[in-house]
Parts: sequence; C-alpha cells; structure tokens
Amino acid sequence: MEESVTILDAIKRDFDCREIDIRTYSPLTLAYIGDAIYDLVIRTIVVERGNTSANKLHRKTVNYVNARIQAQMIEALMDELTEEERGIYKRGRNAKSYTTAKNASVIEYRKATGFEALCGFLYLTGKQERMLALVKRAIELVGLHI
Repeated sequence: MEESVTILDAIKRDFDCREIDIRTYSPLTLAYIGDAIYDLVIRTIVVERGNTSANKLHRKTVNYVNARIQAQMIEALMDELTEEERGIYKRGRNAKSYTTAKNASVIEYRKATGFEALCGFLYLTGKQERMLALVKRAIELVGLHI
C-alpha cells in the first residue's frame, strides 16, 4: 500500500525546498500562500459540487473568496482559535499591506489578510486538517451554502 503524502510534502521533496523556520516568515508572506490555499479549497469544493462551465465555476467561487466573506469567517471563528492561531491572525491583520480590496472596507481587508495569514501558517506547518476544519466550521457559522 502506498503511503499518503501531502501536496506540501511532495512539493518540498520534488523541488528541493529547504526547511525555513516558519516564525521568520512575514505575516504578508503567510497571507500570500494562505490566499492561494484558501482559494484552492473553495475551488475544489465548487468543482466537486458539479461539472459546469469555467465561467459559472468562477462566478460561484468569487462569492466565497473575497475579503468581506473572509472577514466574517474569521470573526465567527475567533472563540475557536488557539492562542497561537489568534496570534498569527493578529499579526496578519495588523500587517501594513500596500494593496486594498476592491469591494471591501479597510477593516474587512485587514481581517481577511489575518485570516489568510492563518491559513498560510497552518498549511506551511503541515496542519492542513486543522485549516480545513476551521474553514468548514467558518462556512457553517457564517451560513454559507457552497
């Protein structure tokens, strides 16, 4: 039987990525990868719910991958985060970003950046199951129907 390997493990192995202390990553770096991994999770859910045109898939996905929804999600999750997770979120939220969201307030954008930093941190530390559990719980708490 073949051993299960995460995509992160396979990337590190196949592309000879060196180990770096995650605590040295800036919160915006964590948010950068967190944005991508959260987007991948939502896209996967949307695709798994039905095969349709790429345009329809995209229109559905953007309902869940945006700063306003991500801000609502992290607000709903705050009581369920560990102290370490709360700290990562706050670092991301308080980071000085040079970009802004098109359809969200500055406060929503900063909260979303914190949420993405948390997703990135959990992904890069091999805690994908925890990240998925938090995303699933946030979807439930916010009442999203993907």
